[in-house]
Amino acid sequence: MSETRAKGYMLVVEDDPALCDLLEETLARRGHRVRSALDVSAARELLHCQEFDLVLTDHHLPGPSGIDLCAELQRNRPDLPVVIMTAFGSLDTAIDALRAGAYDFVTKPVDIDLLGFSLERALQHRQQQQKIHLLKDQIRQHQAPGELAGESPALHKVREQISRVANLDTSILISGESGTGKELVARALHRQSHRCHGPLVTINCAALPENLLESELFGHVRGAFTDARESRAGLFVEASGGTLLLDEIGELPLILQPKLLRVLEQRRVRPLGGNQEIDCDVRIVTASHRDLAEAVRAGTFRGDLYYRLNVIQIDLPPLRARGNDILLLAREFVKEFSAHLGKSVTGISEPAAARLLSYPWPGNVRELRNVIERALALTSHDRITVEDLPEQLQKPTGAGPFAGGNSDPLALLPLAEIERRYIDQVIEQVDGNRTLAARILGVDRKTLYRKLKDG
Repeated sequence: MSETRAKGYMLVVEDDPALCDLLEETLARRGHRVRSALDVSAARELLHCQEFDLVLTDHHLPGPSGIDLCAELQRNRPDLPVVIMTAFGSLDTAIDALRAGAYDFVTKPVDIDLLGFSLERALQHRQQQQKIHLLKDQIRQHQAPGELAGESPALHKVREQISRVANLDTSILISGESGTGKELVARALHRQSHRCHGPLVTINCAALPENLLESELFGHVRGAFTDARESRAGLFVEASGGTLLLDEIGELPLILQPKLLRVLEQRRVRPLGGNQEIDCDVRIVTASHRDLAEAVRAGTFRGDLYYRLNVIQIDLPPLRARGNDILLLAREFVKEFSAHLGKSVTGISEPAAARLLSYPWPGNVRELRNVIERALALTSHDRITVEDLPEQLQKPTGAGPFAGGNSDPLALLPLAEIERRYIDQVIEQVDGNRTLAARILGVDRKTLYRKLKDG
């Protein structure tokens, strides 16, 4: 393969150590990153914690075969191409491999050039599918703006984290204040993952009493308790093949925490009153506005469960730390509620925009959404005015993200001055890189230069 062709991160599964080393060395010389495993069990461990672009596996392996691994990946990772090698090049074996979902089939002894051509085609196919999924995701995000909309550096960091870890099956903890959009992050993780075609199941651990929460999560058999007239699978089983979001995980009762830990470690769940365990292939995402590390120190949350859940942590910034995203989101909500309420409201007046920017937003995006909905319902103008805002926003606080150190309230500054302050702040955060600053601000470089010159 030439240097211009696709390169990828490959997993080689081959029980012959000498051939395994040869393949790893040959593919590495062709520009690929390669890891290897001697059997399916070792391959599963690597696939669980790393993101590969392709799997090259032998057909005959100790224990489960390469075709078994291929069929398993086709169920759980249909985006991951698999190429199968075998010393038995019969038509039946080829048919079995293709039925299991293999992208291609090569015979031993392996012709390196033919193998390289097959791997190249598989990588190109994966890249094309990824581009298609990315375009579809961008279209969905454009059509359904929400709390993750924004161009602030803090939100860009969150989006980058989501894109890097979405396809990993490791547990993820989403932390942040109430109202910052933790459930939307979980939805983005699910939508961008290989589990996107499976269910996304959500439960709020603070919303149910202990006995009902246990039944909801783990299920029960008929007669397990007084009102158990029928068996119930439980959310771990219902979410198999997809994602389970455990919201407000910090409120999970201590008595249920060991049972949750057992399910996470064994991927099997035993319903209440049952004698048999049920497999559950589910990706666990948890969310909490509480500091779980502090809860561990206080003895209200198990340390072993915390470390099992917090493999990767995504911290959502509060709205007050997102700068001009406040106005961007407010305008999106104006469009949404104008259509919903049948009103012709086109925007926000400069004094009202200044009030929005100066307010500290303790309720974050959820509070902003409610404020805009209320303002749209009350206003009789084509733009939201200060009088349309709740009382706590009508009085300038000077506590918002751009509040200066002087005694003049920010709300009395012209909107152009507020904008200039934000532009200066972004340029400072990106170490003077105006091209990057323009991209974060959502304008072209000429517009940015003009705004700086006019200011």
